[in-house]
Amino acid sequence: MSEYICDEIFLRYTIVQCRSSKTTGMGVLTKILCAIFVISSFTFIALFGRLPAFRRTPIGYLARLFFDRIPRWLYRVDYRLFGGRISKALGFLGNYLFFKRNPAVLLIFLTILTGSSFMFLRAGYTHLSALQLFPVPFVLLAPYLFTYLCATTRSMYITPANHDDRLHDYPYDHILYRPNAVCKTCHLSKPARSKHCSLCGHCVAKCDHHCPWVNNCLGKDNYHYFLALLLSLGILEIYGANLAWSIIKPRINWNFNTLGLSWFHMIYWAKVIAVIVDAAHRGGLSITGVGMLAATTAPLPLGLLAYHIYLIWAGMTTNENQKWSYWREDMADGTVFRARRSDVLAHNELMRNQISTNQLEGGHLQKRVSYLNDESEQGEPDVDWPVSSDQMIVRTNDGRPPLGREYLYERIWDLTQVENIYDLGFVDNLRDVFLPR
Repeated sequence: MSEYICDEIFLRYTIVQCRSSKTTGMGVLTKILCAIFVISSFTFIALFGRLPAFRRTPIGYLARLFFDRIPRWLYRVDYRLFGGRISKALGFLGNYLFFKRNPAVLLIFLTILTGSSFMFLRAGYTHLSALQLFPVPFVLLAPYLFTYLCATTRSMYITPANHDDRLHDYPYDHILYRPNAVCKTCHLSKPARSKHCSLCGHCVAKCDHHCPWVNNCLGKDNYHYFLALLLSLGILEIYGANLAWSIIKPRINWNFNTLGLSWFHMIYWAKVIAVIVDAAHRGGLSITGVGMLAATTAPLPLGLLAYHIYLIWAGMTTNENQKWSYWREDMADGTVFRARRSDVLAHNELMRNQISTNQLEGGHLQKRVSYLNDESEQGEPDVDWPVSSDQMIVRTNDGRPPLGREYLYERIWDLTQVENIYDLGFVDNLRDVFLPR
C-alpha cells in the first residue's frame, strides 16, 4: 500500500512538473513533435504510398486519400463555390511541381539540410570536443556531393549519338522489354531496361525512377550516387542525433528507471515525458529540435536504401518492380501464359511458309501475317550477357492461350515460374550497379 501511495505521489508530482513547464518547454516540444510527425508521415506516404507493396495497406489507402480522393472532393467544393478558379490555380502549381522538371523540391531539401545543420553547429559546437567535431566536415559534405552528382549526371540520357551503345547494354527479356519498340517522343528504338521520362524529355538507360529530390532521373550512370546519397544522409542524421544527445544528456536527469519500473508502467512514461520536456527547454530548437528531427527522420533514407538493396538483390529497378506487379495481378487472374520462344518462332515460320501470296489479299490473313512478323522480333542486337532464356510470356484478354497455338502455351500463376535474366546474383547485381557496362 505504501508503494502504491509513493507511486501515486510521484505520478502527480510529475504531472504538476510537466504542467509547470508548459509555457517554456512544452510549447517548443509540442511544435517540434507535431512538425516532425507531420513531415515524416507525409514524406513517407508520398514516397512509398504508391508502391505495389503498399497498395492494399493503410499506407496505400492514405496515399489514395491524400492524392486522389481529397483533391477530387476539394475540386467539387471549389467548382460549386468559386467556379473552379482555385483548383485551376492549384492545378497549375501542382503541374509545375510534380509534372514539370523544376528545382523546387531539391531547394526545399537543401534548405532544410543546410538550415538545420547551421542552427545545430552554431549553438552546439562549443559544447563538443575536437574528436566529436573532426568527422563533421566529411559527414556533412557527403550528402551535398552525392546530391550534386545525382542532379548533374546526364550520360544516362539516350541520344542518337549513344543509341547504338545503349542497345548493347542489356539483352531483351521478351517480357518487360521487346525489340523494335520505338519511343513515340524520341523516335528511337527503346533499348532494354530503358524508359522515357516525360519530365526529363529523354529516354533513360536502365531507368529506375525520376527523383524530385535531385531534380533528375536515376538511371545507369547515377543510380549508385543515389544509393550513396541515401546512406550518407542516414549517417548524417544518426551522427547529428548522437551529437545532440551528447550535449543534452549531462544537463538532464535522464536516468528515469531508478525506481525499477518496467516499460509498461504509467509512471515510467510520465517520467519519460518530463525528461523530454526538460530536454526541449534546455536544448532549445537548435539542439534538441534538430536532434529529434534527425533521429526521427533517419529511418526514411535508410528505409528507402533498404528497399533499393532489395531491388538490387532481386535484379530489378523500381520501374521493373512496378511492371512485374502488373504481371503478378494478371497471373492471379489466370490470363498469363508461358511458352518456349524457339517453339513459337518455329511455329510462326511454318505458318508464314504455308500461307501463299494469293491468300494475303484478305484483310484478316494480312493482319495475321503482320502479327507473325511482329512476334518474330527480328533485328535484335547481340548482347554479351551471361544469362539467356528461351521463355516467352504473353497475356490475353479472354484468359485463353493464343489462338492456333494452344499446344505451345501453358498457363502460369506466379512470378516464381518466370525467369528474370537481369538477376545475376546479388554480388554481380551490385557490381553492375557500381560498375555499369
